[in-house]
Amino acid sequence: MDLKLHRPNGCCGLNGRAFVPGETFYSALVRRKGGLERLDCSPETWAGPPEQTLAWWQSTYPAGDTGGSTLAPVDVLLDVLEQLDGRPEDAAIRYLLALELVRRRVLRMVDRHAADKPANLAAADTLLLACRRRDSEYLVPVIPPQEAAAAGVQERLTALLWSGGAA
Repeated sequence: MDLKLHRPNGCCGLNGRAFVPGETFYSALVRRKGGLERLDCSPETWAGPPEQTLAWWQSTYPAGDTGGSTLAPVDVLLDVLEQLDGRPEDAAIRYLLALELVRRRVLRMVDRHAADKPANLAAADTLLLACRRRDSEYLVPVIPPQEAAAAGVQERLTALLWSGGAA
């Protein structure tokens, strides 16, 4: 699955001022009541990451057509993958993020197996993924395609993780 990652809103989430091509701006993934929200800020409004921030990074707003969009920096994506562990409400986003990191060869699949569950519950598949960059492993539950596509999960992930700078 290849996620098409789109441009940010194009303006500061705090003062509404439009970004200009080549301008530095800051992005933060912030946990809100309704889930994760991406907040893009101009340099004059950025006072550091807001409370409840999972990750943040600095980017440069692209000039015109950049020929494609990029993901946020790899270390930010790995931080988010780790922070979403154990949060059932974010399981679909975590699974899609893990697949994107496998596709980009940041993570590699070590094993896929059915987790042990009581006989009255269906076994849930999980992926065991290894990251050489951090010398760590991640156990990620497999989310059925219909759940991963439900309620705009892919769009939420796309909106959260686009970066105008080089990945």
